[in-house]
Amino acid sequence: MKKPVFTILILSVILFSVAAFLTGCNRIPNLVNSPEDIEGRNIGGLVGTPSIRLANELGRAFEFYSAEQMMIDLRAGLIDCVIMESTTAAELVSRTSGVRILNEPLMRYELRFAIPRENNRLLNAVNNALEVLERNGTLRGLSNKYFAGRNFTYIPVHGEDDPRDGTLIIALPSDSPPFSFRNDEGAFIGMDVELAVAVADVLGVTLRVLEYDSWELVTAVYHGRADLALGWHPGEGEGIINVSEPYADAEQVIIVRR
Repeated sequence: MKKPVFTILILSVILFSVAAFLTGCNRIPNLVNSPEDIEGRNIGGLVGTPSIRLANELGRAFEFYSAEQMMIDLRAGLIDCVIMESTTAAELVSRTSGVRILNEPLMRYELRFAIPRENNRLLNAVNNALEVLERNGTLRGLSNKYFAGRNFTYIPVHGEDDPRDGTLIIALPSDSPPFSFRNDEGAFIGMDVELAVAVADVLGVTLRVLEYDSWELVTAVYHGRADLALGWHPGEGEGIINVSEPYADAEQVIIVRR
């Protein structure tokens, strides 16, 4: 009576081993183990983000509207890796199996306002506003909120009923979390959105936000369609715009298959 049970156990072990072997054989190998390996590869990125420009510069860019679909294609081997802002990447990888972030980032850069080259008065005003926001803890609070998940609420310098002297037009991308994006209710939110509100508050002006794709931000400032821009690529616009003092640091990372 015990022999059939023993036979069944042996068959189960064999079938399990064969399945594990086949699974291992079907696993798509990872070909990107450092930033140096990314050149010439098929690289995924979210539409409208700086990642697409980087992907085009380094290899063959594949644009995605959905981060989840991008992860599916990465695991299936349809793309070799993904470029993404580090905070967003960490959140995405934490809920996606079979992928990881390389230890070495692709690039690090400082976040700054883009300002018309000839408008030194506005440049000085923005830099002075950033000094105020650094002293009162707003810059640190926003960084902690969006990069470390801590609670922070900006306390306005001026009251809602205080008179406003003029309007400040700022260009922002609407699909670049955690810096500027639309939530499920359609509201424009993010670190850069809150920072723009705070800077306008310190300057005592009304804020008007215009949506642009990331690659249009510098030209919007250059051609006078916006007074300021946030979310532009760090290397873009050299020689044709001014840049403010930095208000935070950011980095682009590489997501690969495990």
